[in-house]
Amino acid sequence: RHPLATFFHLFFRVSAIVTYLFCDWFSNSFVACFVTILLLLSFDFWSVKNVTGRLLVGLRWWNQIDEDGKSHWVFEAKRVPTIAASTEAEARIFWLGLIICPVIWTIFFFSTLFSLKLKWLALVIAGISLQTANLYGYIHCKLGGQKTISRVTSRLFGTADVPKRQSRRISEDGTEDYGKTGTR
Repeated sequence: RHPLATFFHLFFRVSAIVTYLFCDWFSNSFVACFVTILLLLSFDFWSVKNVTGRLLVGLRWWNQIDEDGKSHWVFEAKRVPTIAASTEAEARIFWLGLIICPVIWTIFFFSTLFSLKLKWLALVIAGISLQTANLYGYIHCKLGGQKTISRVTSRLFGTADVPKRQSRRISEDGTEDYGKTGTR
């Protein structure tokens, strides 16, 4: 069980949303609100990508640049034969937080756009970008090397060589790697 990781998985996400909603009540400074929310979003991105994904669902992802300057995405999934009830609940919390928060930031985007509060638009786009990047990475880790997913993502991001790099490798520590592996 990882109650601290579960707490911080939701803490930074919910704090950024609550701060966005009520920041005008506590401060008249747009810059202070902007920086606070951006820091919370950054802390959330880092903690989800580097800590809670590994602990709660056994997944991780990263991007590496090779010597030629080409970008390679690496997706790992740890094989866990049986999941205890407590870790299953933590996994549900992880996935719900990962899916619901980008939806909330998308709603914020449209409300900001239609209410013409354009100064907040950059912050909302940053929120959507950071939250969606984690969602994309973990969905790719979860679904692994399925060629249909890599075809869809290659069309979406314009990288035609993604399906070629989707080789599956099981390392010594029991993790499955999808994509090109190497030093980080």
